[in-house]
Amino acid sequence: MTVDVAVTGIGLVTPAGIGVDRAWQGVLSGRSAGAKDPNLAGIPIDISCRVADFDGNEMLGRKAARRLDRFVQLGLVAAREAVTDSGLDPQTWDGARVGAVIGCGMGGAGTWEAQHTVLMERGPERVSPMLIPMLIPNMVAGHIAIEFHANGPNLVTATACTSGATAIGVARDLLRSGACDVVITGGTEAGLTPLSIAAFGQMHALSGRVDDPGAASRPFDADRDGFVAAEAAGMLVIERADDATARGARVRGRLLGYGASADAHHITAPDPEGVGVGLAIQAALRDAGVGPADVGHINAHGTSTPLNDAAESRVIRRIFGDDAPPVTSTKGVTGHSLGAAGAIEAAFSLLTIEDGLLPPTANLEKQDPEIDLDVVSGEPRKTDAEIVMSNSFGFGGQNGVLVLARA
Repeated sequence: MTVDVAVTGIGLVTPAGIGVDRAWQGVLSGRSAGAKDPNLAGIPIDISCRVADFDGNEMLGRKAARRLDRFVQLGLVAAREAVTDSGLDPQTWDGARVGAVIGCGMGGAGTWEAQHTVLMERGPERVSPMLIPMLIPNMVAGHIAIEFHANGPNLVTATACTSGATAIGVARDLLRSGACDVVITGGTEAGLTPLSIAAFGQMHALSGRVDDPGAASRPFDADRDGFVAAEAAGMLVIERADDATARGARVRGRLLGYGASADAHHITAPDPEGVGVGLAIQAALRDAGVGPADVGHINAHGTSTPLNDAAESRVIRRIFGDDAPPVTSTKGVTGHSLGAAGAIEAAFSLLTIEDGLLPPTANLEKQDPEIDLDVVSGEPRKTDAEIVMSNSFGFGGQNGVLVLARA
């Protein structure tokens, strides 16, 4: 069933800023949010892109915040902004027709580690009875449903670093099938804990530039050496375009297509030939009813790891050819927010079209000569792009690609 899907609300909580306006200006600045992280003191890789100035007690109330892991806190704040932006009123909408589909890769990692310490040091009688409700990933969708009276389909997608993009694709399908009239969708992640970062470090996935954290995330640069872990949340409110028009909504953009695939290659390393990535890109283009020449910009997955950036660039070059559109990785500014990345980058893609500006890729000082693409760097670049593609890939060979368009 072909249904035109409108994005009517956007909410962002990112290392580039809290709120859509601040986050977008932070991304356009091209200044990395990488910094020393006091919460990671004592482990070899002690840098991250954390959401500065986020105070769950202030934003959600102390009583509520103490019962929510940080990944839910970030998600709720972003969802509030998105719902407000949409102009919809949860007090009057038909909740049975409203769904919530949220991506999250790790769930309540901070709560898990803290309560494990309690168990080891103080015994099982002192473990919080709230551990499981704070830990399990589906609780972010559950809390969003409670807050916004959304009684429709409610789920969390866990496809590693593709989770946010997967969630948006699944949410779109709920509208197309007629199961929902409105869906709150996106992704959230808050996994900046010593154990998680130590594990990524042991995998040699992280940048080792601990003495220069602001220069550590450098997608497509010849001297890239790994990603900088981040936390974030990005939420969209989507509905059928006809419904949005009928109620006089401001449409921020359209969700034209979604494609998904698996590399079926390796649990962590990308397929160097990008076969699965190519399948997802081609599926998204077919779903959108457009061709490569119609895409005016690509928001790349671009993690700043040697293997990922090289593989992704080869696929883009193979599919789009000599006329490949300009490419940006906003992870140069935000770091890699794992399960939230696909959602915040979908939002940035919509803002790119809306504002007519391509954000620069931070820290791109010397482009890898093997990456034969027009990578935007230095300053924002004006664009008249009508259609943008947003790529997301993850451990397990998960791939998700979104095609978004001007309203």
